[in-house]
Amino acid sequence: MRDASLNTVIELFGCSAESDRRDWVRIVRNQHCPFLGKTCYKVRKSDPATSIGSCTVLCGRQQQPIVICPPRFLERSQVFIDCFHLLTTHEPGNELHIVQEIRIPGGSVDYFVASARKGRVRDFVGVEIQALDTTGTVWPARQRLLKNLGVPRRDKEEQAAKSFGVNWKMTAKTILVQMHHKIQTFEHVNKKLVLVLQDKLLDYMTREFRFEHVNVPAALGDSIHMHAYRLEKQPDRSFKLGMQSRMSTDSDGIAACLGLQADARVELAQIVEALEAKLSPETLFDPV
Repeated sequence: MRDASLNTVIELFGCSAESDRRDWVRIVRNQHCPFLGKTCYKVRKSDPATSIGSCTVLCGRQQQPIVICPPRFLERSQVFIDCFHLLTTHEPGNELHIVQEIRIPGGSVDYFVASARKGRVRDFVGVEIQALDTTGTVWPARQRLLKNLGVPRRDKEEQAAKSFGVNWKMTAKTILVQMHHKIQTFEHVNKKLVLVLQDKLLDYMTREFRFEHVNVPAALGDSIHMHAYRLEKQPDRSFKLGMQSRMSTDSDGIAACLGLQADARVELAQIVEALEAKLSPETLFDPV
């Protein structure tokens, strides 16, 4: 059996533990998430003042980078840029906005990419981001990393023997069910919904669920698109997010994967009203 202690944290607060020398004491003290532009929101339940900051881990026999934190996908806003082509009624002169958390039947959608003119929404695309869920606790692996990096720690290594894993099955099934609950709403208003995930998770889903009917490459007319990304190691040993593949289907296709049924309906005006209420200079897309 493989030694679970080999599962390690390789990105902390957006910085690669393998890259050139960094001021890790400052990085850990600041607890800054570069993808959100603010303090990392994932904190310890026993110590809410301490952000965990673990973005990416090595886990499993192949020791491949696994993203465990959704904001990690926000690097360079690339996942949003890769959705622009789905704004089929966007016109030159319109502004682009990235709006977070809009509730629809079946739950809330992580982000909307909206095309607007003079404060009125002309088109939109929903974007759901799915990282891998873990089993066990990543904290001991994080603390071992800090020890290796020479960063002083306040706690002892009482949990050093504990490790973590990746909950592939639950993550995959949960996101497919959620997408099925939401996609009929988007189809009803003739809009698109994009699932952003890691290539390793999509590989697992295609093996464990029925995906033979899904369009590869993606078809523009489909209502649900899956954009898979991988972490590519750079010359300085940092990691950069890059698109690996695109596929697409519709509500019937998701139902074929799961054998589920759902009936979520909402009028276009309701979604547009909720979007327009959140448009502001802060949501305006900034490619810099």
